[in-house]
Amino acid sequence: MSTQLKPTLGTIHLWGIAVGLVISGEYFGWSYGWGVAGTLGFLVTALMVATMYTCFIFSFTELTTAIPHAGGPFAYSRRAFGEKGGLIAGMATLIEFVFAPPAIAMAIGAYLNVQYPGLDPKHAAVGAYIVFMALNIVGVKLAATFELVVCILAVAELLVFMGVVAPVFSFSNFALNGWAGSQTFGPEAIAGMFAAIPFAIWFFLAIEGAAMAAEEAKDPKRTIPKAYISGILTLVILAIGVMLFAGGVGDWRTLANINDPLPQAMKAVVGDSSGWLHMLVWIGLFGLVASFHGIIMGYSRQFFALARAGYLPASLARLSRFQTPHRAIIAGGLIGIAAIYSDGLINLSGMTLTAAMITMAVFGAIVMYIMSMLSLFKLRKTEPDL
Repeated sequence: MSTQLKPTLGTIHLWGIAVGLVISGEYFGWSYGWGVAGTLGFLVTALMVATMYTCFIFSFTELTTAIPHAGGPFAYSRRAFGEKGGLIAGMATLIEFVFAPPAIAMAIGAYLNVQYPGLDPKHAAVGAYIVFMALNIVGVKLAATFELVVCILAVAELLVFMGVVAPVFSFSNFALNGWAGSQTFGPEAIAGMFAAIPFAIWFFLAIEGAAMAAEEAKDPKRTIPKAYISGILTLVILAIGVMLFAGGVGDWRTLANINDPLPQAMKAVVGDSSGWLHMLVWIGLFGLVASFHGIIMGYSRQFFALARAGYLPASLARLSRFQTPHRAIIAGGLIGIAAIYSDGLINLSGMTLTAAMITMAVFGAIVMYIMSMLSLFKLRKTEPDL
């Protein structure tokens, strides 16, 4: 049975995957950073992380175009450091991409619960897994086109959110007690800024997942750099804009540590029954869906690549009649669904389940980023003509 993926994706599809993988981070998750660092402390942290990601993407693009492989970081580290290096990077990437989707699925449930208070968010989260695993199994071109459409809608809705709340924006609201609950910068603010790093990373987490579609990209040396560079610029602008406008509409402390900060911020401006609010909830779901759907695509390619290389059972590298790694898609989904119901098992320093899963995903990402950069430096020396 075939284990070779087919190139079908152009620049616009890759941009949609890169931005779509991440854009849920503009809708939820980041406001937990306010809870530990305050608005000003988190703004500084987010700007530093945005700078890091921008630099990282330029370097990562070099690796992706030189080694277009479904394994992404796993393939780069394996080439640079051998089997053990590949295993470390591959498993770190799996941790990132397997634990990010259940956090997003829980946010999908929270958004739906705003519209349907009787709906159990966990049941909605499981339903989301079933629907989008099926869509990914049907075919990558269909999946990537869907990703592009929902990504564009999600970007448009963030712009609408900023436009609706802009008339009541006040920087004094945003800055009030903005240094970890204090008006002045001090040791507590510094500690809070470090604690907020995972939630600033959440703004951009998983953009590197577009590399896992590299085998399915047409002319990867041309299309991937365009997609990555335009993608990171899109995300930086949206992240800073959303954070500023949401924090300036009222008491930002009511938005910290919740899964639906944007609907709650808009509700404070337009009220419970406004059409703008209902539009944000429904179209905002597209932002969550774009990332959820895209990361399912990413984790399946990572399972597929690790299985094809012999690190995981070979059956996970089998392709369906639609030329998609269906067993890998299902395997990651089962782990994610189990995580949704693991409240009693996943408990990090008293964090909510969503915050704990975000932290675990970020831990995997940081290890993967380190391995990717070490691979870049090593390959520049050992294979300068790569």
